[in-house]
Amino acid sequence: MTTPASRRRAWKRDESEIARLLGGERVPVTGRQRGYQPDVSHPWLSVEVKSFAALPQRVADAMDQAEKAAAWAKRREQRDKLPIAVIHGKRTHRGKSLVVMRLDDFLDWFGGQVGVPDVEEAG
Repeated sequence: MTTPASRRRAWKRDESEIARLLGGERVPVTGRQRGYQPDVSHPWLSVEVKSFAALPQRVADAMDQAEKAAAWAKRREQRDKLPIAVIHGKRTHRGKSLVVMRLDDFLDWFGGQVGVPDVEEAG
């Protein structure tokens, strides 16, 4: 059985580990103003960490399909492609869609301990 204290420790641990992987620092809840401070302080990313018992199945299926397409491109075209899923809500402006990717892929493509991008890279 999980207790409120163990659940609190689990999300704090998740936030701390993700902050470490990205080269940022976890912002303690006491240092946050609701909605204005991210979970992780970082030079160029605004990171909000959410933990679920399981990912929504439709999102997981979309990522699986993107990963299979990237694997196919690697085999057939000898090209590395970054698998992403774009999650779009009906009757929502397309620019408000979400881009979902695996954290491991993000770190592989953009570097572990993600630092400040070069001006040319960011622009």
